[in-house]
Amino acid sequence: MVCGLCAPAQANTTANAAPAADVAADGAGGSAAAGKTRIALLLPTLSETFGPAAQALRAGFMAAHEREPDGIEVHLVENADGAQNVLTAYAAAQAQNDIVVGPLARADVAVIAKSGKVDKPTLALTQPEASADADIALPPRMLALGLSIEDEARQLAAWAGAGRKHGKAMVIASGVAWQRRAGRAFAAEWQELGLEAQPVEIASSGGYLSAAGLGQLKKRLQDDKPALLFIGLDAFQAQQVQLALGHGLGHQVYGTSQLNPWSAADWRSADKRPEMNGVRLVDIPWLLQPDHPATMIYPRPVTAADSRANPDLERLYALGIDAYRVAREIALRRSEFELDGVTGKLSVSFGKRGYRFRRIAQPAAYQDGVVAPLPRTP
Repeated sequence: MVCGLCAPAQANTTANAAPAADVAADGAGGSAAAGKTRIALLLPTLSETFGPAAQALRAGFMAAHEREPDGIEVHLVENADGAQNVLTAYAAAQAQNDIVVGPLARADVAVIAKSGKVDKPTLALTQPEASADADIALPPRMLALGLSIEDEARQLAAWAGAGRKHGKAMVIASGVAWQRRAGRAFAAEWQELGLEAQPVEIASSGGYLSAAGLGQLKKRLQDDKPALLFIGLDAFQAQQVQLALGHGLGHQVYGTSQLNPWSAADWRSADKRPEMNGVRLVDIPWLLQPDHPATMIYPRPVTAADSRANPDLERLYALGIDAYRVAREIALRRSEFELDGVTGKLSVSFGKRGYRFRRIAQPAAYQDGVVAPLPRTP
């Protein structure tokens, strides 16, 4: 599946062509007369919190548009923080465009999803922020294609659980919201396989895990002897766990993309982390395989010579590339297609019953103290 990645756009895409009634046949704002599909890129560029993330994603989106611009106009629609701001911006985006890409913030996606006013194909760039008692269902014309820590956790559970008849997984997280979400997603998928999951939360402060908590974890591992560990932590915290546990316990260890703090290029000059050897994870091809033809065709964000790239902003830049490619397929009126994307292998289908999206991230593991890609799992 990795070898299926290739540079030409046609070779990177498999699709079923079908009329896409959701893409306005008579155009919006005169797009049909111009012979072009108008795509609104709805981003919180006016937000102090999300501004840098929005700019990174915009840069990736426009890099992909520059490579395949034919038949498409892109219009940036900016919004600031606040429910009313995003609703006003989204209404303007729908009024003047055929397809909307955005918003980027989880709360903004939730606001639009609950508004009942999604009339054009809309590619949300993250999952909606869940309410207190339940997840928020997306409207029929909205598809969420953001990089989801929960999707990564579910993929890891399926990978680790393949072929297992029994086995307990110890699911480790701190009190950080995204870590809890990752842990819950892994545990739910693991239990769907008929296997046992045991959640463990370790207190943390300033990125450091509690020494007492690490000691208790080591004792529990010795007593319970789980088949594997899922570490829903960041790279620095996972390093603390590995150092505290040592290699003597011999557990298989899995974790999300947050266990990878650098791109492949930056790993060449980064300090090695031999204590992490054997830890398995998933991440995007953009960070793991920069010399692959499918990623080489797009320019890299500019980074100062004396610094390393921010991996989270790199992931958003890559998401921008794939968001444009998905929007372009919809503009071409394809209702079902696959892309070997820079964020993973993407499968998309849309129609009257709603839109469906799936991403398979790239498996990787720590080898010789650095993160290296593995053959992709089925």
